[in-house]
Amino acid sequence: MRGKAARSAQALAAAARRRRRLEAALPWLVTAWMFLLWEAAVRLFGIEPFILPAPSAIAESMIKWWQPLLTNSWATLLTTFVGFAMAVVFGLLLGVAIGSSVLVYRGLYPLLIAFNSVPKVAVVPILVIWFGAGFWPAALTAFLISFFPIVVNVATGIATVEPELRDVLRALGARPVDIVTKVGLPRAMPYFFASLKVAITVAFVGSIISETVAANEGIGHLMLVASSRFDVPLVFAGLIVTGIMGVLMYWVAVTIEDRTTGWATRGQNDPRLAAGG
Repeated sequence: MRGKAARSAQALAAAARRRRRLEAALPWLVTAWMFLLWEAAVRLFGIEPFILPAPSAIAESMIKWWQPLLTNSWATLLTTFVGFAMAVVFGLLLGVAIGSSVLVYRGLYPLLIAFNSVPKVAVVPILVIWFGAGFWPAALTAFLISFFPIVVNVATGIATVEPELRDVLRALGARPVDIVTKVGLPRAMPYFFASLKVAITVAFVGSIISETVAANEGIGHLMLVASSRFDVPLVFAGLIVTGIMGVLMYWVAVTIEDRTTGWATRGQNDPRLAAGG
């Protein structure tokens, strides 16, 4: 009986190991299949490179133009990181203020919604007038487009602390500041990290939008120059490099989340839980 139980436990452990290996390999397999289907479709239907280049043509362009891609991707990454860092600080502080006070919520939330509804590409020319073309318009556009999800999620996390818990803490002598710092902020951390994974992706959108309008470097500027020469493989190379940078930044946010708020999932390892925003 004991031998049968031991074999059953070993079988379950082996199945768990196989599942973990499959989960680790699955993103690579899906990505590889997507590029293979893309390559096959382009060759099968004879699509011209200036309409839709094959992955092989994009790879050739990346090898040919690796130095401009590296230089411009670093510029985009730097502006995006600066704008994203400002969004984290400002969004966290404003989210705490909105989630902690009904008066602040009533006063600021309509203004935030109205501002977030404004297309950021329309704000870029104003930023260029104020700061000139280059680094700061791109960084500020990344900031403007990414801070709103952080504000909303942090405010939601703090505002959803149960009223009964607040009453108990007040009865025990806790001040409003204590309730926010010791209960509200820990409660908001899963919401905060969920918003980071949304904000980091849209921050790249903001940087590239600004770089296509007014910049002399960056992936957006590179793609604009390439499209003016009808070098579509280089345009797609810029898109792929941007996607890779977004995945890397997302992975950093997930890694920090796992190390700081792993308690929030109570041991559940379903990655779909990390896709909220």
